[in-house]
Amino acid sequence: MKYVLFVCTQNAGRSQMAQALFERHGPPDVRAESAGAEPADRCHSVVVEAMREVGIDLERRRPKKLTLEMQLHADWGITLACGAKCPYVPSVVEDWDIADPAGRPIEEVRRIRDEIELRVLDLADNRIELIREDRRQHMMRMGRLVPGLVEEFGDRLTDEEIRQIADDILDTYDEVPIRSFVMTLANRRAREILKLRAGDSVGV
Repeated sequence: MKYVLFVCTQNAGRSQMAQALFERHGPPDVRAESAGAEPADRCHSVVVEAMREVGIDLERRRPKKLTLEMQLHADWGITLACGAKCPYVPSVVEDWDIADPAGRPIEEVRRIRDEIELRVLDLADNRIELIREDRRQHMMRMGRLVPGLVEEFGDRLTDEEIRQIADDILDTYDEVPIRSFVMTLANRRAREILKLRAGDSVGV
């Protein structure tokens, strides 16, 4: 599973629209999230109205604060001309220069909505394979996982054996829905397998 992170200042307009439209047009194996550096209390009412016109209900969605965890676990980042600090993700951050819909009349918000939809369609049609194939998130996790395993098991197993097991385990946990659990689960399972491989049954 891959993740695209949409970011704007308040997560009350552009990034919410982008997330919802990506959920409509994007493939099921690439999920969308959105957040803001300074989240509002709720989505802008004019944005809710404009999205309702195209069959998408944002009424119950609440803006989220951009966190470090979201950034570290995203595979692709997109800022929407928010002026906020660009999110850190292991691979790519795009910037979409799109006007803020806050306080604008519905006619202008419709144009903003349609522009975002065109950008989302372009992303889904032309860059999904790049997102799917990007391994930098995986390699970053390998860099965090392998050194501790080598330190613990390096006197009994080769670095290549340890690395291969870590690689296989991370692939296994790629579908974990709460991505912050991936490293904890992968580390636990890798240590169990390495103990067995090294002939050490203690704690397994």
